[in-house]
Amino acid sequence: MSPALDERDRIRAAMTRILSGTPERSNGALTIVALAAEADVPRNALTQRHPDLRNEFYAKVKERGQPTDFEVRLRKQIVKLKELRQADQEELAELREDREALVRVVNQLTVENRRLRQQLTAPDPVVRVLPTQPRPPTR
Repeated sequence: MSPALDERDRIRAAMTRILSGTPERSNGALTIVALAAEADVPRNALTQRHPDLRNEFYAKVKERGQPTDFEVRLRKQIVKLKELRQADQEELAELREDREALVRVVNQLTVENRRLRQQLTAPDPVVRVLPTQPRPPTR
């Protein structure tokens, strides 16, 4: 499919509308997707057929000194991911401490259990088995 004859003119007009803050067909974001929608052309028209216009648009956006909407979204996402990573690291540190404490308790209980079993097998055990109480009937 060949490009329309006025495609470059439509892209330039769309650039002007977006950069002036008066979009007609797009959300006005400073992105190639919005520019393509505003110019009513496929996105590949800017990425493949008219990369010079794409670069011109990016240059004008950069001249404004404002980050693009895409950059703002990415920066917010980076902050959120860093917060999540920090929370995960804190939780992991707590779990490691818990694991170490649990290993110590298991080792202590193992030693105590071994000692009690040895006392039970001794000729005169000091440990006496207590009678169990009958369980109340379940309803």
